[in-house]
Amino acid sequence: MTVSDAVVVRRQGTATAPGPRPTAARRRLLDHLGVLPFLAFVGVFLLYPTLTVVAGAFSDGADGVTLDNVRALSGPAYRDAFLRSLQLSALTAAIGAVSGALLAWAVVTGSPDGRLRRTVTAASGVLAQFGGVTLAFAFLATLGFEGIVTVVLRDSFGIDLFAGGAWIFELPGLVLVYTYFQIPLMVIVFLPALDGLRPQWREASDNLGGNAWTYWRHIGGPILAPAFLGSLLLLFANAFSAYATAAALISQGASIVPLQIRALQTGEVILGQQGVGKALGLAMVIVVTIVMALYALLQRRTTRWLR
Repeated sequence: MTVSDAVVVRRQGTATAPGPRPTAARRRLLDHLGVLPFLAFVGVFLLYPTLTVVAGAFSDGADGVTLDNVRALSGPAYRDAFLRSLQLSALTAAIGAVSGALLAWAVVTGSPDGRLRRTVTAASGVLAQFGGVTLAFAFLATLGFEGIVTVVLRDSFGIDLFAGGAWIFELPGLVLVYTYFQIPLMVIVFLPALDGLRPQWREASDNLGGNAWTYWRHIGGPILAPAFLGSLLLLFANAFSAYATAAALISQGASIVPLQIRALQTGEVILGQQGVGKALGLAMVIVVTIVMALYALLQRRTTRWLR
């Protein structure tokens, strides 16, 4: 073997020699690096605003601590706003859950790759995110004082939609508008649970002499109940925390908690009440946290049947 051949062999052996293995701590560090962008996002857009609200709820505006902001929530105006928000959220969640579940069931009974399912799921994905100023304008252009449907019914059929008052700018109008995006959201979140129902369970029930009522009472209903209740809670939290649509639809007044917070933070009539507004925000955070904790518990039980 010549000297050049020996050098080549030595270089090849050096290139193919395995390097030192990373330690367990280093491997764990590398595994967690991918989570840093998500943690930064959560910290900036979730934790920091939450801590700001909590600190402001107990601040007297002069680097002091006070409970006056929290005590002010027992006033009739704030109490009524909370009751209206709870009523709006519960009503739209119930309507959206029942209607969305029926629509999702109609989709599941069809072909998995059919045009109906693709159309409904695609439309639900779009309409569930269709809110804010755009949705409020669409309803005003359709059902407002001079909306298309309002004018047609009034001029052609003599039906006045606003004979009983300006309902579209009050709680009934919010219920109608919120239901528009609650139903598609229910379709999206409840469809996987319906897909988890196995045909073998229905066949086993039929083979044992059961009918449709027996199947839904003892098999289908108990399996879908956690998923349905969890979706109902999700819709409740979605309506309870919604702001942009109500703010665009109701320009005056503060009928629900998000609009009450807006009035306290930006109003020119009520001054020095920013702490009360943050106390309202803290109360909303507590309500949504409780609802989402119950939703997580129900989802944990639902996943047992979706594996």
